[in-house]
This record gives sequence, C-alpha cells and structure tokens, in this order.
Amino acid sequence: MFDFLFASAKPFFPLLVQQTNIVENAAQLLLDLLKEDVPEKRKDLYRQIKDLEEKGDEMADYLYAQLYKSKLASVYRENIQELASRIDTFLDFIHDSSRKIVIYDAVSIDPAWVEVGDSILEDTIIISGLVKDLSDMKGKSKFLAEKCQRIKDIENDVDEMYEFYMSNLFKVEKNAILLTKNKNIMQSLEDTTDKAKDIAEIIKILILKRTF
Repeated sequence: MFDFLFASAKPFFPLLVQQTNIVENAAQLLLDLLKEDVPEKRKDLYRQIKDLEEKGDEMADYLYAQLYKSKLASVYRENIQELASRIDTFLDFIHDSSRKIVIYDAVSIDPAWVEVGDSILEDTIIISGLVKDLSDMKGKSKFLAEKCQRIKDIENDVDEMYEFYMSNLFKVEKNAILLTKNKNIMQSLEDTTDKAKDIAEIIKILILKRTF
C-alpha cells in the first residue's frame, strides 16, 4: 500500500529538486560574498541572492498550488508540503545572512563567518543529494540516514564554533556598534545551519515511511 501511495508522490520530487538547486546556488553566492572584500561586489552578490530568494518563493508557491490540486494521500501530502516549506525557510535565512553582511557594511570578514559559510554550502549539497534520492530510496535508507546525521553533526560543530566566537567577541571587542553588528551576523549564520537540520528531520520521516 505504501508503495502505491509513495508512487503518487513522485511527480513532486522534481519540483523539490528545483527548490534545492536554487538554495545551493544561493549558498555558493553567500560563501562568495563572505570571501569578498570589495563592498560593491558584495552588494552585487547580495542582489543575486535576493533574486534567487524571490525565485525560491515563486517555486514554493507553485509547489503548494500543485499539492492542493493533487489527489496525493495525506500521509505524504503533509510531509512534502512541510519539506518544501523548510527548504524555503532555509533559503530565507541564507538571504537574511547575506543582507546583514551588506547592510552592516562589515569592515572585515571574520574567518569564523567563512567557516560557517562553508558549512552552510555543505548542508545544501547534502540536502540536494538527499532530495534527488527521495524518488528512489530502495536500498538506500542507511546511506540517506547517514547523510541526515552529517547535517546534524555540522549543526553541532557550528554551535561549538558559535559559542567560542561569541565568548571571544565579548572579551576583545570594545566598540559596542561593531560588537552588535558582528554578533548579529554570526547569529544569523548559525541560525541558518539550524534550518538545514530541520530539513534533515523531515527527510528522515519520509525515509521511515518509505522503509516500512
């Protein structure tokens, strides 16, 4: 029975793949922005991320509309809608991180920000692979679960990095304005990895439903 119900969900997986492709492109641009020293070039990269964020919103709206029209069983409808929503939220947080870097006009980019940017990009690459494999999960449940665990491990690593960064920031930064700006940027980047973990959690639910 679950095989039949799962087959009815397959038309939505290419739409989810398109979503994750947009997010992966945005994460790469965020990392490029974090490595860019020239303010005008940062602004250009931000504009590209903003365009992708708007494209992602359109993609999510289209997917929701198709779900509402479909006869997909509720056992999968809710999970696919939630997955699409979490992917869109992940993209929103990538956009917000890039926006903060630009509007705060960061004087210099801290290496810790770049390291978190690398982690965000790794998250998006893993998520893209997971979503591509959703349409054919037979024999892959252990492999996919390990990928979900990797996302959780990344989030834990970033949490530790965040705590060390904040502890050091409050010790060495005496300028209250810079402290606030840097704190908010790092907070936004760290929050973004939390959203990747949220995606992994809903994917694990789909894996379990497909396994049993």
